[in-house]
Amino acid sequence: MSCWLRKETLMLAEDYIDFCIGNQQMPPSKSAEAMRRVAKDLELQYKTKFLSMSRTFLAACGLKSDRSTCLRSVMTLLVEDGKLNWGRIVSLFAFTGVVATEMSSRGDGVENCRKLAETIADYLVKERSDWLLENGGWDGFCRFFSSTDHVSYDSSMKTALFAAAGVGLAGLTFLLVR
Repeated sequence: MSCWLRKETLMLAEDYIDFCIGNQQMPPSKSAEAMRRVAKDLELQYKTKFLSMSRTFLAACGLKSDRSTCLRSVMTLLVEDGKLNWGRIVSLFAFTGVVATEMSSRGDGVENCRKLAETIADYLVKERSDWLLENGGWDGFCRFFSSTDHVSYDSSMKTALFAAAGVGLAGLTFLLVR
């Protein structure tokens, strides 16, 4: 496992969780800034669905100690078809951010929310580091989305991203109601 990749992935996941629960500081990197922008855009587009899924997730997982295990199961099943892409990664971040926001509103502390960030980082680095590295790591993520900075939501790239994320959301919904 690449130590630098885990460190960067954890920083990105913690930043996004902190951003979602209201600890808004300056993004620590360009990739964190891009994740905030893209994941929040996705969350806003599917707001009702994300909120419903997060509530279902929290009800299904029960105990606080089981949430990381449940999230890991969801991530594993979501990409078991082998079709990992940036859209699915963004949808995982957006979903987890909504879950963390819901947890925070229910009185869970920051540390419980940040455990979800650790789960994302551990999964992506331990299980999907090859894919991340083949796609340029988080610099590749920034390059992928840099061309969408000044493009409207009707662009083919945004449409493709949201379609890929939509497939991810459909998968999450299916997994959560099983």
